[in-house]
Amino acid sequence: MNWDDVRIFLSVTRAGQILAAARRLDLNHATVGRRLTVLEEAIGAKLFDRSPGGCALTEAGRVFRGHAEAMEAAMTAGRAEVGGSDVQLSGTVRVGAPDGFGTAFLAPRLWKLAERHADLTVQLVPVPRTFSLSRREADIAITVERPAAGRLVASKLCDYRLGLYASKSYLAEHGAPDSLAALAGHRLVGAVEDLLYSPQLAYYADLLAEWPSAAEISSATGQTEAVAAGAGIGILHDFMASRRAELVRILPEATIRRSYWLVYHESARDVRRIAVTAEFIRELVTAERGLFG
Repeated sequence: MNWDDVRIFLSVTRAGQILAAARRLDLNHATVGRRLTVLEEAIGAKLFDRSPGGCALTEAGRVFRGHAEAMEAAMTAGRAEVGGSDVQLSGTVRVGAPDGFGTAFLAPRLWKLAERHADLTVQLVPVPRTFSLSRREADIAITVERPAAGRLVASKLCDYRLGLYASKSYLAEHGAPDSLAALAGHRLVGAVEDLLYSPQLAYYADLLAEWPSAAEISSATGQTEAVAAGAGIGILHDFMASRRAELVRILPEATIRRSYWLVYHESARDVRRIAVTAEFIRELVTAERGLFG
């Protein structure tokens, strides 16, 4: 088995397309396709399902990816030990995160990692869903609960708070509720219940047995924008809402606490670009821990 073929395999895996990988590797796309075929023949298994839309890993490809990344990590460690620790990071790291944390916190800050490592590409996927690390839907996942099963490495990133918010324009027209019970007489913004991907997100019952929403939005970012526009009262993340001048915290004693966890697959433990990205995210959160409460 040729290491260069394994390197090409990893590049196609991360790019999702032979043509995109060829550009990154500065190779002809026909050469990349041919080397993949040689690798599949050497292994004795089909690694990709190829189509005009791209390359999708087969089950054998997903298994081999873990071993290929371990080989890559060993090569990087060897170069660092023999040639010095200042080995330039390269490749792609995909970070999956809840839309609120991903969009409001990570997106404005994660680009700073590129200043440190110019050849490293970080893909941020801020969507309200779970990510399968075993199927490599992401290299690192920020989750709202500690995973209960799987070969995963998890560490708590931070606790965060949520509270009740309304816009100044809404309060000027409708006034502020003086109790939780009085919320029932107001226009409320909530979530799409059957699209909640974790029990930790079903926090409306923490404040009211029933939350009769006038508008239901499936993302934290969307809920924040709706409340800011005057759609009603909503439960918003403090780290997103507290910096919006048009939003007012109401009934401050009504506070909900949840946690974020940083998770990656144990097979990625020694992949340096993933370890460096994970540590960078921890640094970002630690530096602004007061934002989360």
